[in-house]
Amino acid sequence: MPRVSEQDELIEHWTRLGDEVALVEGKRGRNALAFGLLVRFYARRGRFPHGRLELPDQVVEFVAKQVRVSAVELSSYGWTGRTHERHRAEIRGFFGFVECSVADQSDATDWLVAEVTEVERRPEQVRAELLGWLRGRRLEPPTAGRIDRIVRSALDRGEAQLMELVAALLTEDVRARLNELVFAVPDERAEPAEREDSARDVLVWVKSDPGRLSLNTMLDEIAKLETIRAIGLPGELLVWVASKIVTGWRARAAVQSPSHFRGFASTTWWVLLSALLVEREREITDTLVE
Repeated sequence: MPRVSEQDELIEHWTRLGDEVALVEGKRGRNALAFGLLVRFYARRGRFPHGRLELPDQVVEFVAKQVRVSAVELSSYGWTGRTHERHRAEIRGFFGFVECSVADQSDATDWLVAEVTEVERRPEQVRAELLGWLRGRRLEPPTAGRIDRIVRSALDRGEAQLMELVAALLTEDVRARLNELVFAVPDERAEPAEREDSARDVLVWVKSDPGRLSLNTMLDEIAKLETIRAIGLPGELLVWVASKIVTGWRARAAVQSPSHFRGFASTTWWVLLSALLVEREREITDTLVE
């Protein structure tokens, strides 16, 4: 159970203010205590607690003194049922909030896709942005499970949309060369297993680190650089994409084999391979300069 260690924090966040005092009038015993706690919790979090466990004992004692009710009374309060729902509706109305409808959740997802997920891929940060958006529109957040589904949907849609924009910048010739890295066929007479090995060898070679500096490793790095540049990726392909997203794509591509890539949609492997090659071109260039 959470704990509140500072008296100042109790006073600052759990003291009933102005009209909140009058709002509790007419309620007695456990209902007065629970209502007072619900009001203060909602004022701080923009949502209701999920039950007694979210209310530290010190907080319950502090609010109980203000409403002149024993803290023990709270144990008999029902956290479900008509009385609790009536309390919630009254508190929402007091703060000017409404429940988040299905249409609101759809609007929230659209906003995240348009404004957040093309630059931010961390679920916890996307969730924080979502909660801020809801609060700014005085919408009570839906359940934690629904919040998670909105975040996942926005992340998936945002990435798909971003990948489509990147893929649209690739010419048919470039796409064909990227396909060759996944479906390498240097010899049409080769068996399927040999083709898989060929594709894997090229990708493993391009992804490999140079090792100890020598003339041979320098020549090998130059060959890698020439191989990457021969793909013909546009020079400004990813400069407009957030660097942490490019880094994430590169990391995903780095652990895939050709057969794994073939399980993706073509747009996905084009973009993941492009991110890998762009990053490797930069790294190899830096190595050669050094």
